[in-house]
Amino acid sequence: MASYNYDETGIMALFFIITVLFMILVPVTLSQISTTSTKETPTASCECSACIDKRARVRKREKGSIFRLNLTKKSLFTILGWVAFGLLSYKVSTTNIESKIYDPFEILGISLGSTEKEIKSHFKKLSKQFHPDKVKLTGNDTAESVALRFVDITKAYKSLTDETIRKNFEDYGHPDGRQEFSMGIALPAWIVEAQNNIWVLSAYGLIFGLALPAIVGNWWFGSRQKTKDGVFSHTAASFWKALTETSDVDEIVSALSRAAEWQTTAPKGSFNTDALRTLEKNIEADIGPRWTRARLQFQRAVGTLDARWDSLVLLYAHLLRLPIDDAALQKRQTQVLLQTPTLLNALLNITMARNWTQPTVATMRLHAFLAQAILPGSNISRWSQLPGLKNDEIRSLQGSLRDFGDVVSALEDKGNALAVDARKATERWGRVELVDAAFKVIGERIVTPQALVHLVVKLRVKPPKASSGSTTNGAAKLETRSVVDADEEERLDEEFLNSPKDTEDLKTPIPTLGSAHAPLWPANHKPGWWIVLADAKIDRLVVPPIKVTDVPFADPSRARDYRSYKLKFQAPSGTGVFTWRIIVVSDTYIGEDASQDIQLRVEEFTELTADEQHRDDEISDPEEDSLAGQMAAMRGGSVKKRSEESDDESSTDDDEVAANDSSSDSD
Repeated sequence: MASYNYDETGIMALFFIITVLFMILVPVTLSQISTTSTKETPTASCECSACIDKRARVRKREKGSIFRLNLTKKSLFTILGWVAFGLLSYKVSTTNIESKIYDPFEILGISLGSTEKEIKSHFKKLSKQFHPDKVKLTGNDTAESVALRFVDITKAYKSLTDETIRKNFEDYGHPDGRQEFSMGIALPAWIVEAQNNIWVLSAYGLIFGLALPAIVGNWWFGSRQKTKDGVFSHTAASFWKALTETSDVDEIVSALSRAAEWQTTAPKGSFNTDALRTLEKNIEADIGPRWTRARLQFQRAVGTLDARWDSLVLLYAHLLRLPIDDAALQKRQTQVLLQTPTLLNALLNITMARNWTQPTVATMRLHAFLAQAILPGSNISRWSQLPGLKNDEIRSLQGSLRDFGDVVSALEDKGNALAVDARKATERWGRVELVDAAFKVIGERIVTPQALVHLVVKLRVKPPKASSGSTTNGAAKLETRSVVDADEEERLDEEFLNSPKDTEDLKTPIPTLGSAHAPLWPANHKPGWWIVLADAKIDRLVVPPIKVTDVPFADPSRARDYRSYKLKFQAPSGTGVFTWRIIVVSDTYIGEDASQDIQLRVEEFTELTADEQHRDDEISDPEEDSLAGQMAAMRGGSVKKRSEESDDESSTDDDEVAANDSSSDSD
């Protein structure tokens, strides 16, 4: 018979809690440990003084300080969990747990290999010492405890000498025979005590009746309120209504101002409203009618000038590079800017779902304007990307400025101190170069109607040339291109074409651009590029764009200093020549897009040779006498005819079977 008892000391409950904590804390801790691959791609960052100072500020903000640690909720939970785990483990390790395993040798105080003679001799000594009539009560001893001790000694002696009692001990582990089986429950006894019933039931009701349904309901309705892009459904609906197929950058910004996230995350009364209104006046003074149109569009779409309007003011202040003195207002501006990429990605998915080219490219380019803190539409916005360069200084430069190298040379000729940082920025500039682009079909020489086509695009980053030569990975080098092995190039291209990945794996580490030049963006910015395939005639996307990163720097010493990417789509159902355009759009640099017209020639299946047409017939066509073959024949499809050889073999087999049957009958 088994009996159940509750944990009076709480030790079993501690073991249970420690086990649960360990099972939770280990995966949570491992998820927070940043792991790096063994083949790490070397990265280069902008080394201008503005970007170096920005990265230092970002590190300080992310790490916090000794007195004000910047801990996330997950990190705080992990730290407190391991502290609780350590304290509970220490408590368990220092708690004495009484063992209830019966051991007669331990009770008598003799070794395990003692003989029967030694056991009897030792028992006589203990009898004289612990007999109740000879023991004098001292301290906490009572007559009952003394008598119980003598009974235990006697039972232990008989367990080792009396045959019946020894058999009980050997069979059941106790001299008295079978004992009641006790099982402990890892709960303290006070939980089931009568006077605590009301409190225990109340706790159960609060946890399982209120807290758990509230948590599940909050998760459920919260997940329903957001789309897969991480924005509110109301925001996505506003974006859907605000966009048209001719929307430009200003209309994209106007649509962005309707995001519900800017209203729900806005702090109430935490910053100076007077400073915000002053900032709004400065914006109006800078762009005048453009700001008036933005206000009218917002009021027409939203109504009142709420927290979303304040966020739009901070966004325009960033684009105009207006200084903000209020610390709380600066913090709010940082929050707005860091929310913007998520909202722009949601906008981008909406435009791509409609296959609109113009608003899609405009949304992509708005990423770059925000990264460089430059208002779209400025005539000299491209040169304003260089560190410290203002509009007045750009206008003062003599001669025609065609490239960044011209700007740097003009600054150096004037002895301007900004030339040093400008040259450092251009040495790590993320100008993408479209090396090659081609349409390919796996295993086919031509593209046939409705075939699975791969657009393979080869890209590399090639910074603007300086006056002292060409720059590669931030260092001036001579243009000595290494010899290209055509067979090896073709093998690598074919290997990538047949791989399931959309990005080519680099066989050897090639330097890429890690932290781009974006000194006014409030976080480290890793550059990325969208590859867009569009039909310029009808202003529609041919295939949804993909975003790529880690484009390698151009390096003349390498035969293959580029990286391949591919887009997959189905060829048109009709034949002909389709002229499309490839656009590589940067999310970091303004005016650094690459584009190229490309033609897709779709030809009839009959253009393939006879061998190419029937290459897979033996595999694809079903047998004539099979069920699949009969169904294919009914539909008018091609089937595999039975060969005469197989017919001869089957007839031979039938003859052999008939001969065997006749011979068995004669027997």
